[in-house]
Amino acid sequence: MRAMLKALVAGCVVSGSLAIAAQADDKEVTIGYQLVMNPWKVAIADGDFEKATGYKINWQRFDSGAKVINAMASGDVDIALAGSSPIAAGVSRELPIELFWITENINDAEALVVREGSGIESPQDLKGKKIGVPFVSTTHFHMLFALEQFGIEPTEVELLNLQPNAIAAAWERGDIDAAFIWDPALSRIKKNGKVLITSGDLSNWGKATFDGKVVNKEFAESNKDFMCKFIQTIAAVDEAYRSNPDSFSGSSDNAKKITGLIGGDPANVPVVLALYEFPTLEQQASAAWLGGGAAAALQATSEFLKTEKKVDSLLPDYNAVVTDEYVKAAMNGC
Repeated sequence: MRAMLKALVAGCVVSGSLAIAAQADDKEVTIGYQLVMNPWKVAIADGDFEKATGYKINWQRFDSGAKVINAMASGDVDIALAGSSPIAAGVSRELPIELFWITENINDAEALVVREGSGIESPQDLKGKKIGVPFVSTTHFHMLFALEQFGIEPTEVELLNLQPNAIAAAWERGDIDAAFIWDPALSRIKKNGKVLITSGDLSNWGKATFDGKVVNKEFAESNKDFMCKFIQTIAAVDEAYRSNPDSFSGSSDNAKKITGLIGGDPANVPVVLALYEFPTLEQQASAAWLGGGAAAALQATSEFLKTEKKVDSLLPDYNAVVTDEYVKAAMNGC
């Protein structure tokens, strides 16, 4: 009898341990990030997301938003950062994802730079030139929009689909005349190039762009507490930057943590961060962003992508792929 009881107890312990292990396995998420300088990279480096949520996080690095969206389409990634253009392309293809956080208003952090000696002094000089840009990215969207504003047909230039590192390498070899890109590649090509126009300029002409975080809808619905704490962690590190930009100076540990993840020179970090705007929780939930503005931007971007035959159709309502639920939960303390 004692032997049977002992075996039963032992079996319960093993069963309980397996259950706990299963729960721990369930608390796992794969998150994609890109080669963009922003405060949340510090929270990644410090393990703050794991500490706040208790989840095991598999971090995956991507060099373009198009690759991010493809990874989400295949189910390999649960949450990721992407630009508004690839997000628009993804939701227009009816992928089961939704925008839940505006990582940054791009402003002047993306720019069209022309190489010294290329003979490009004005927009019309772009005709016949080789221009590097990651396709289906925010810079691709703004490149096409810029050409439209300049009265130049896309066929009158040679657009090359190059990722950021490839752009920097092609630039140094002299293989391209111009590029529309973000940092750290942007800083590299500016050394012997000049800015012709920025995303901030083009946004003022009516086509805003941003970087945002998207999530698989099913994952978000099943992990609401994680989503809330994840957002609180991002909001905290953004506030740390806004309240004390000097703590992200070129010689700071924070700058070194950012470049440790994505490459680049720590000295460029404060310069790059100053080009962006990082919305607060309150601004996130406002009509300017998750309360309506982001959906309007995604619709405008999708309409442009359809004109350029980058997507086949449009959604009837882009508000359906934007949510402020988790931001509001974070504002209320989870």
